[in-house]
Amino acid sequence: MQDLTGKVAFITGGASGIGLGMGKAFLAEGMKVALADWNDEHIARAKAELAGNNAVHFVKANVADRDNLQAAVDEVLEHFGKIHVLCNNAGVNGGGTAAAPDFDSWDKAISVNLGGVVNGTKIIAPIIRAQGEGGHIVNTSSMAGVVPLPGLAAYSTAKYAVRGYSESLRMQLAPKGIGVSCLFPGATRTALVPLPEDDPSIDEENAPQFLKDLWDAMRGAIDPEDTGRFVVEAIKENRFYVFTNREFLDEVKERHREIEAAFPDEEATPGRIKFETMRANQVRDLMAPGNRPVPKEDPADMALDLGSKSPAGGQ
Repeated sequence: MQDLTGKVAFITGGASGIGLGMGKAFLAEGMKVALADWNDEHIARAKAELAGNNAVHFVKANVADRDNLQAAVDEVLEHFGKIHVLCNNAGVNGGGTAAAPDFDSWDKAISVNLGGVVNGTKIIAPIIRAQGEGGHIVNTSSMAGVVPLPGLAAYSTAKYAVRGYSESLRMQLAPKGIGVSCLFPGATRTALVPLPEDDPSIDEENAPQFLKDLWDAMRGAIDPEDTGRFVVEAIKENRFYVFTNREFLDEVKERHREIEAAFPDEEATPGRIKFETMRANQVRDLMAPGNRPVPKEDPADMALDLGSKSPAGGQ
């Protein structure tokens, strides 16, 4: 989608932080924007900031509640008529560590950070397809979906899963003329990480060193409006990966070298090589940016349902 003028975007978590940054960037492109959010305070502040702009529509939405999200989508369709760009951006912090006995906070974090992406896509992607005008979906992962984030296992788990879900989604929708991008923000000025100077209840002096270092990073964090402009560029270029923070590059390179070094030296059989070459070429075409050709078959129609045929202990 190179011309965004007049197109309609639906952004979850849209009333603050990255969501609002994307909304402002879309408005600058001449788009109409629906900002869906669950936080009344964020909605009120964003309404005041964007007062008088009739290209914006606010709607309250809980992305973890499918009926509630469907009602929000219906309201936006009634107001704007169509949706061309979906940004699954709503997220929450916390969720606990990998082996903590608590389930409630874990389930909440997964239901929003991963479930919200799935719910938004499964509700809105069919609408975009049915319109037949092309479109684009942007799923917000995190650098926590690429490199480990100590102490936040639920958040990292969801963000890694968003990355895998987005790859599958891109391959499914590419033959339909719908692009998919995955956003991997690092330190960005958002409400997810309040600073001590903004929240008097935070005891900075007695906080763990990890939090102190995180706050220092956030004081020099990326402006969400800059993130919004990165997203606009990725949509226009139909680019899957959207990175905003260069400070992670060396660590990503190191991790990739470690992964490469872990492969065995034994050569694969000809049959395995043939299948892998076919699979890799298909994925390369479906994941490629721009207008490279893609297979005519819809990968959704080619999926194998192995079911009970999978051997015990299989993946």
